[in-house]
Amino acid sequence: MKSFKELNLNKKYTYADYLTWQFEERVELLKGWVVRMSPAPNMRHQNIATIITAEIYKNLENKPCKVFSAPFDVRLPLPSDKQNHDKIDTVVQPDVTVVCDLSKLDKQGCVGAPDVVVEVLSPGNTKKEMRDKLDIYQNAGIPEYWLVDPEHEFILIYHPNEKGIYTATRPLTSGDKITSNFLKEFDLQVDKVFE
Repeated sequence: MKSFKELNLNKKYTYADYLTWQFEERVELLKGWVVRMSPAPNMRHQNIATIITAEIYKNLENKPCKVFSAPFDVRLPLPSDKQNHDKIDTVVQPDVTVVCDLSKLDKQGCVGAPDVVVEVLSPGNTKKEMRDKLDIYQNAGIPEYWLVDPEHEFILIYHPNEKGIYTATRPLTSGDKITSNFLKEFDLQVDKVFE
């Protein structure tokens, strides 16, 4: 398929379908539904994502983990057969992704739950989309999910509780330090992210 207009947005798709698309628009699949991504992120969005990626990269030096920035496909949920693209109904492109189980990586990105995902909000993100992503990340068992709000300059970090349900930190704002349950010895001043 060469044009986004050819898609039937009332139909569910799989990763096998996604691999055949050749249009310019960036999209994600959320539980089979096509979600058009915002146009190219603005400079502030890119700067925030780059700062976070660089700081995580420094933290991961000499550790068996890798950090990736968007566009980078993360395919969820993980079917029992990793190669069965017809079973994968969710493909997301978090702004920052950390993967420590390198066997989850292939030429297209990550198959299964990464260890940390970071989403930097864009003006085009809808509340429904963000709710859906939180549910997807929680159900996939991702240990840490950061939600970065450039407009209001705060960061929420979600971790699963003992029942696997995400709970968030209080909003981290100016003067606070970002730490991570997953990235050991990581700390980053919130002010640096939003400078």
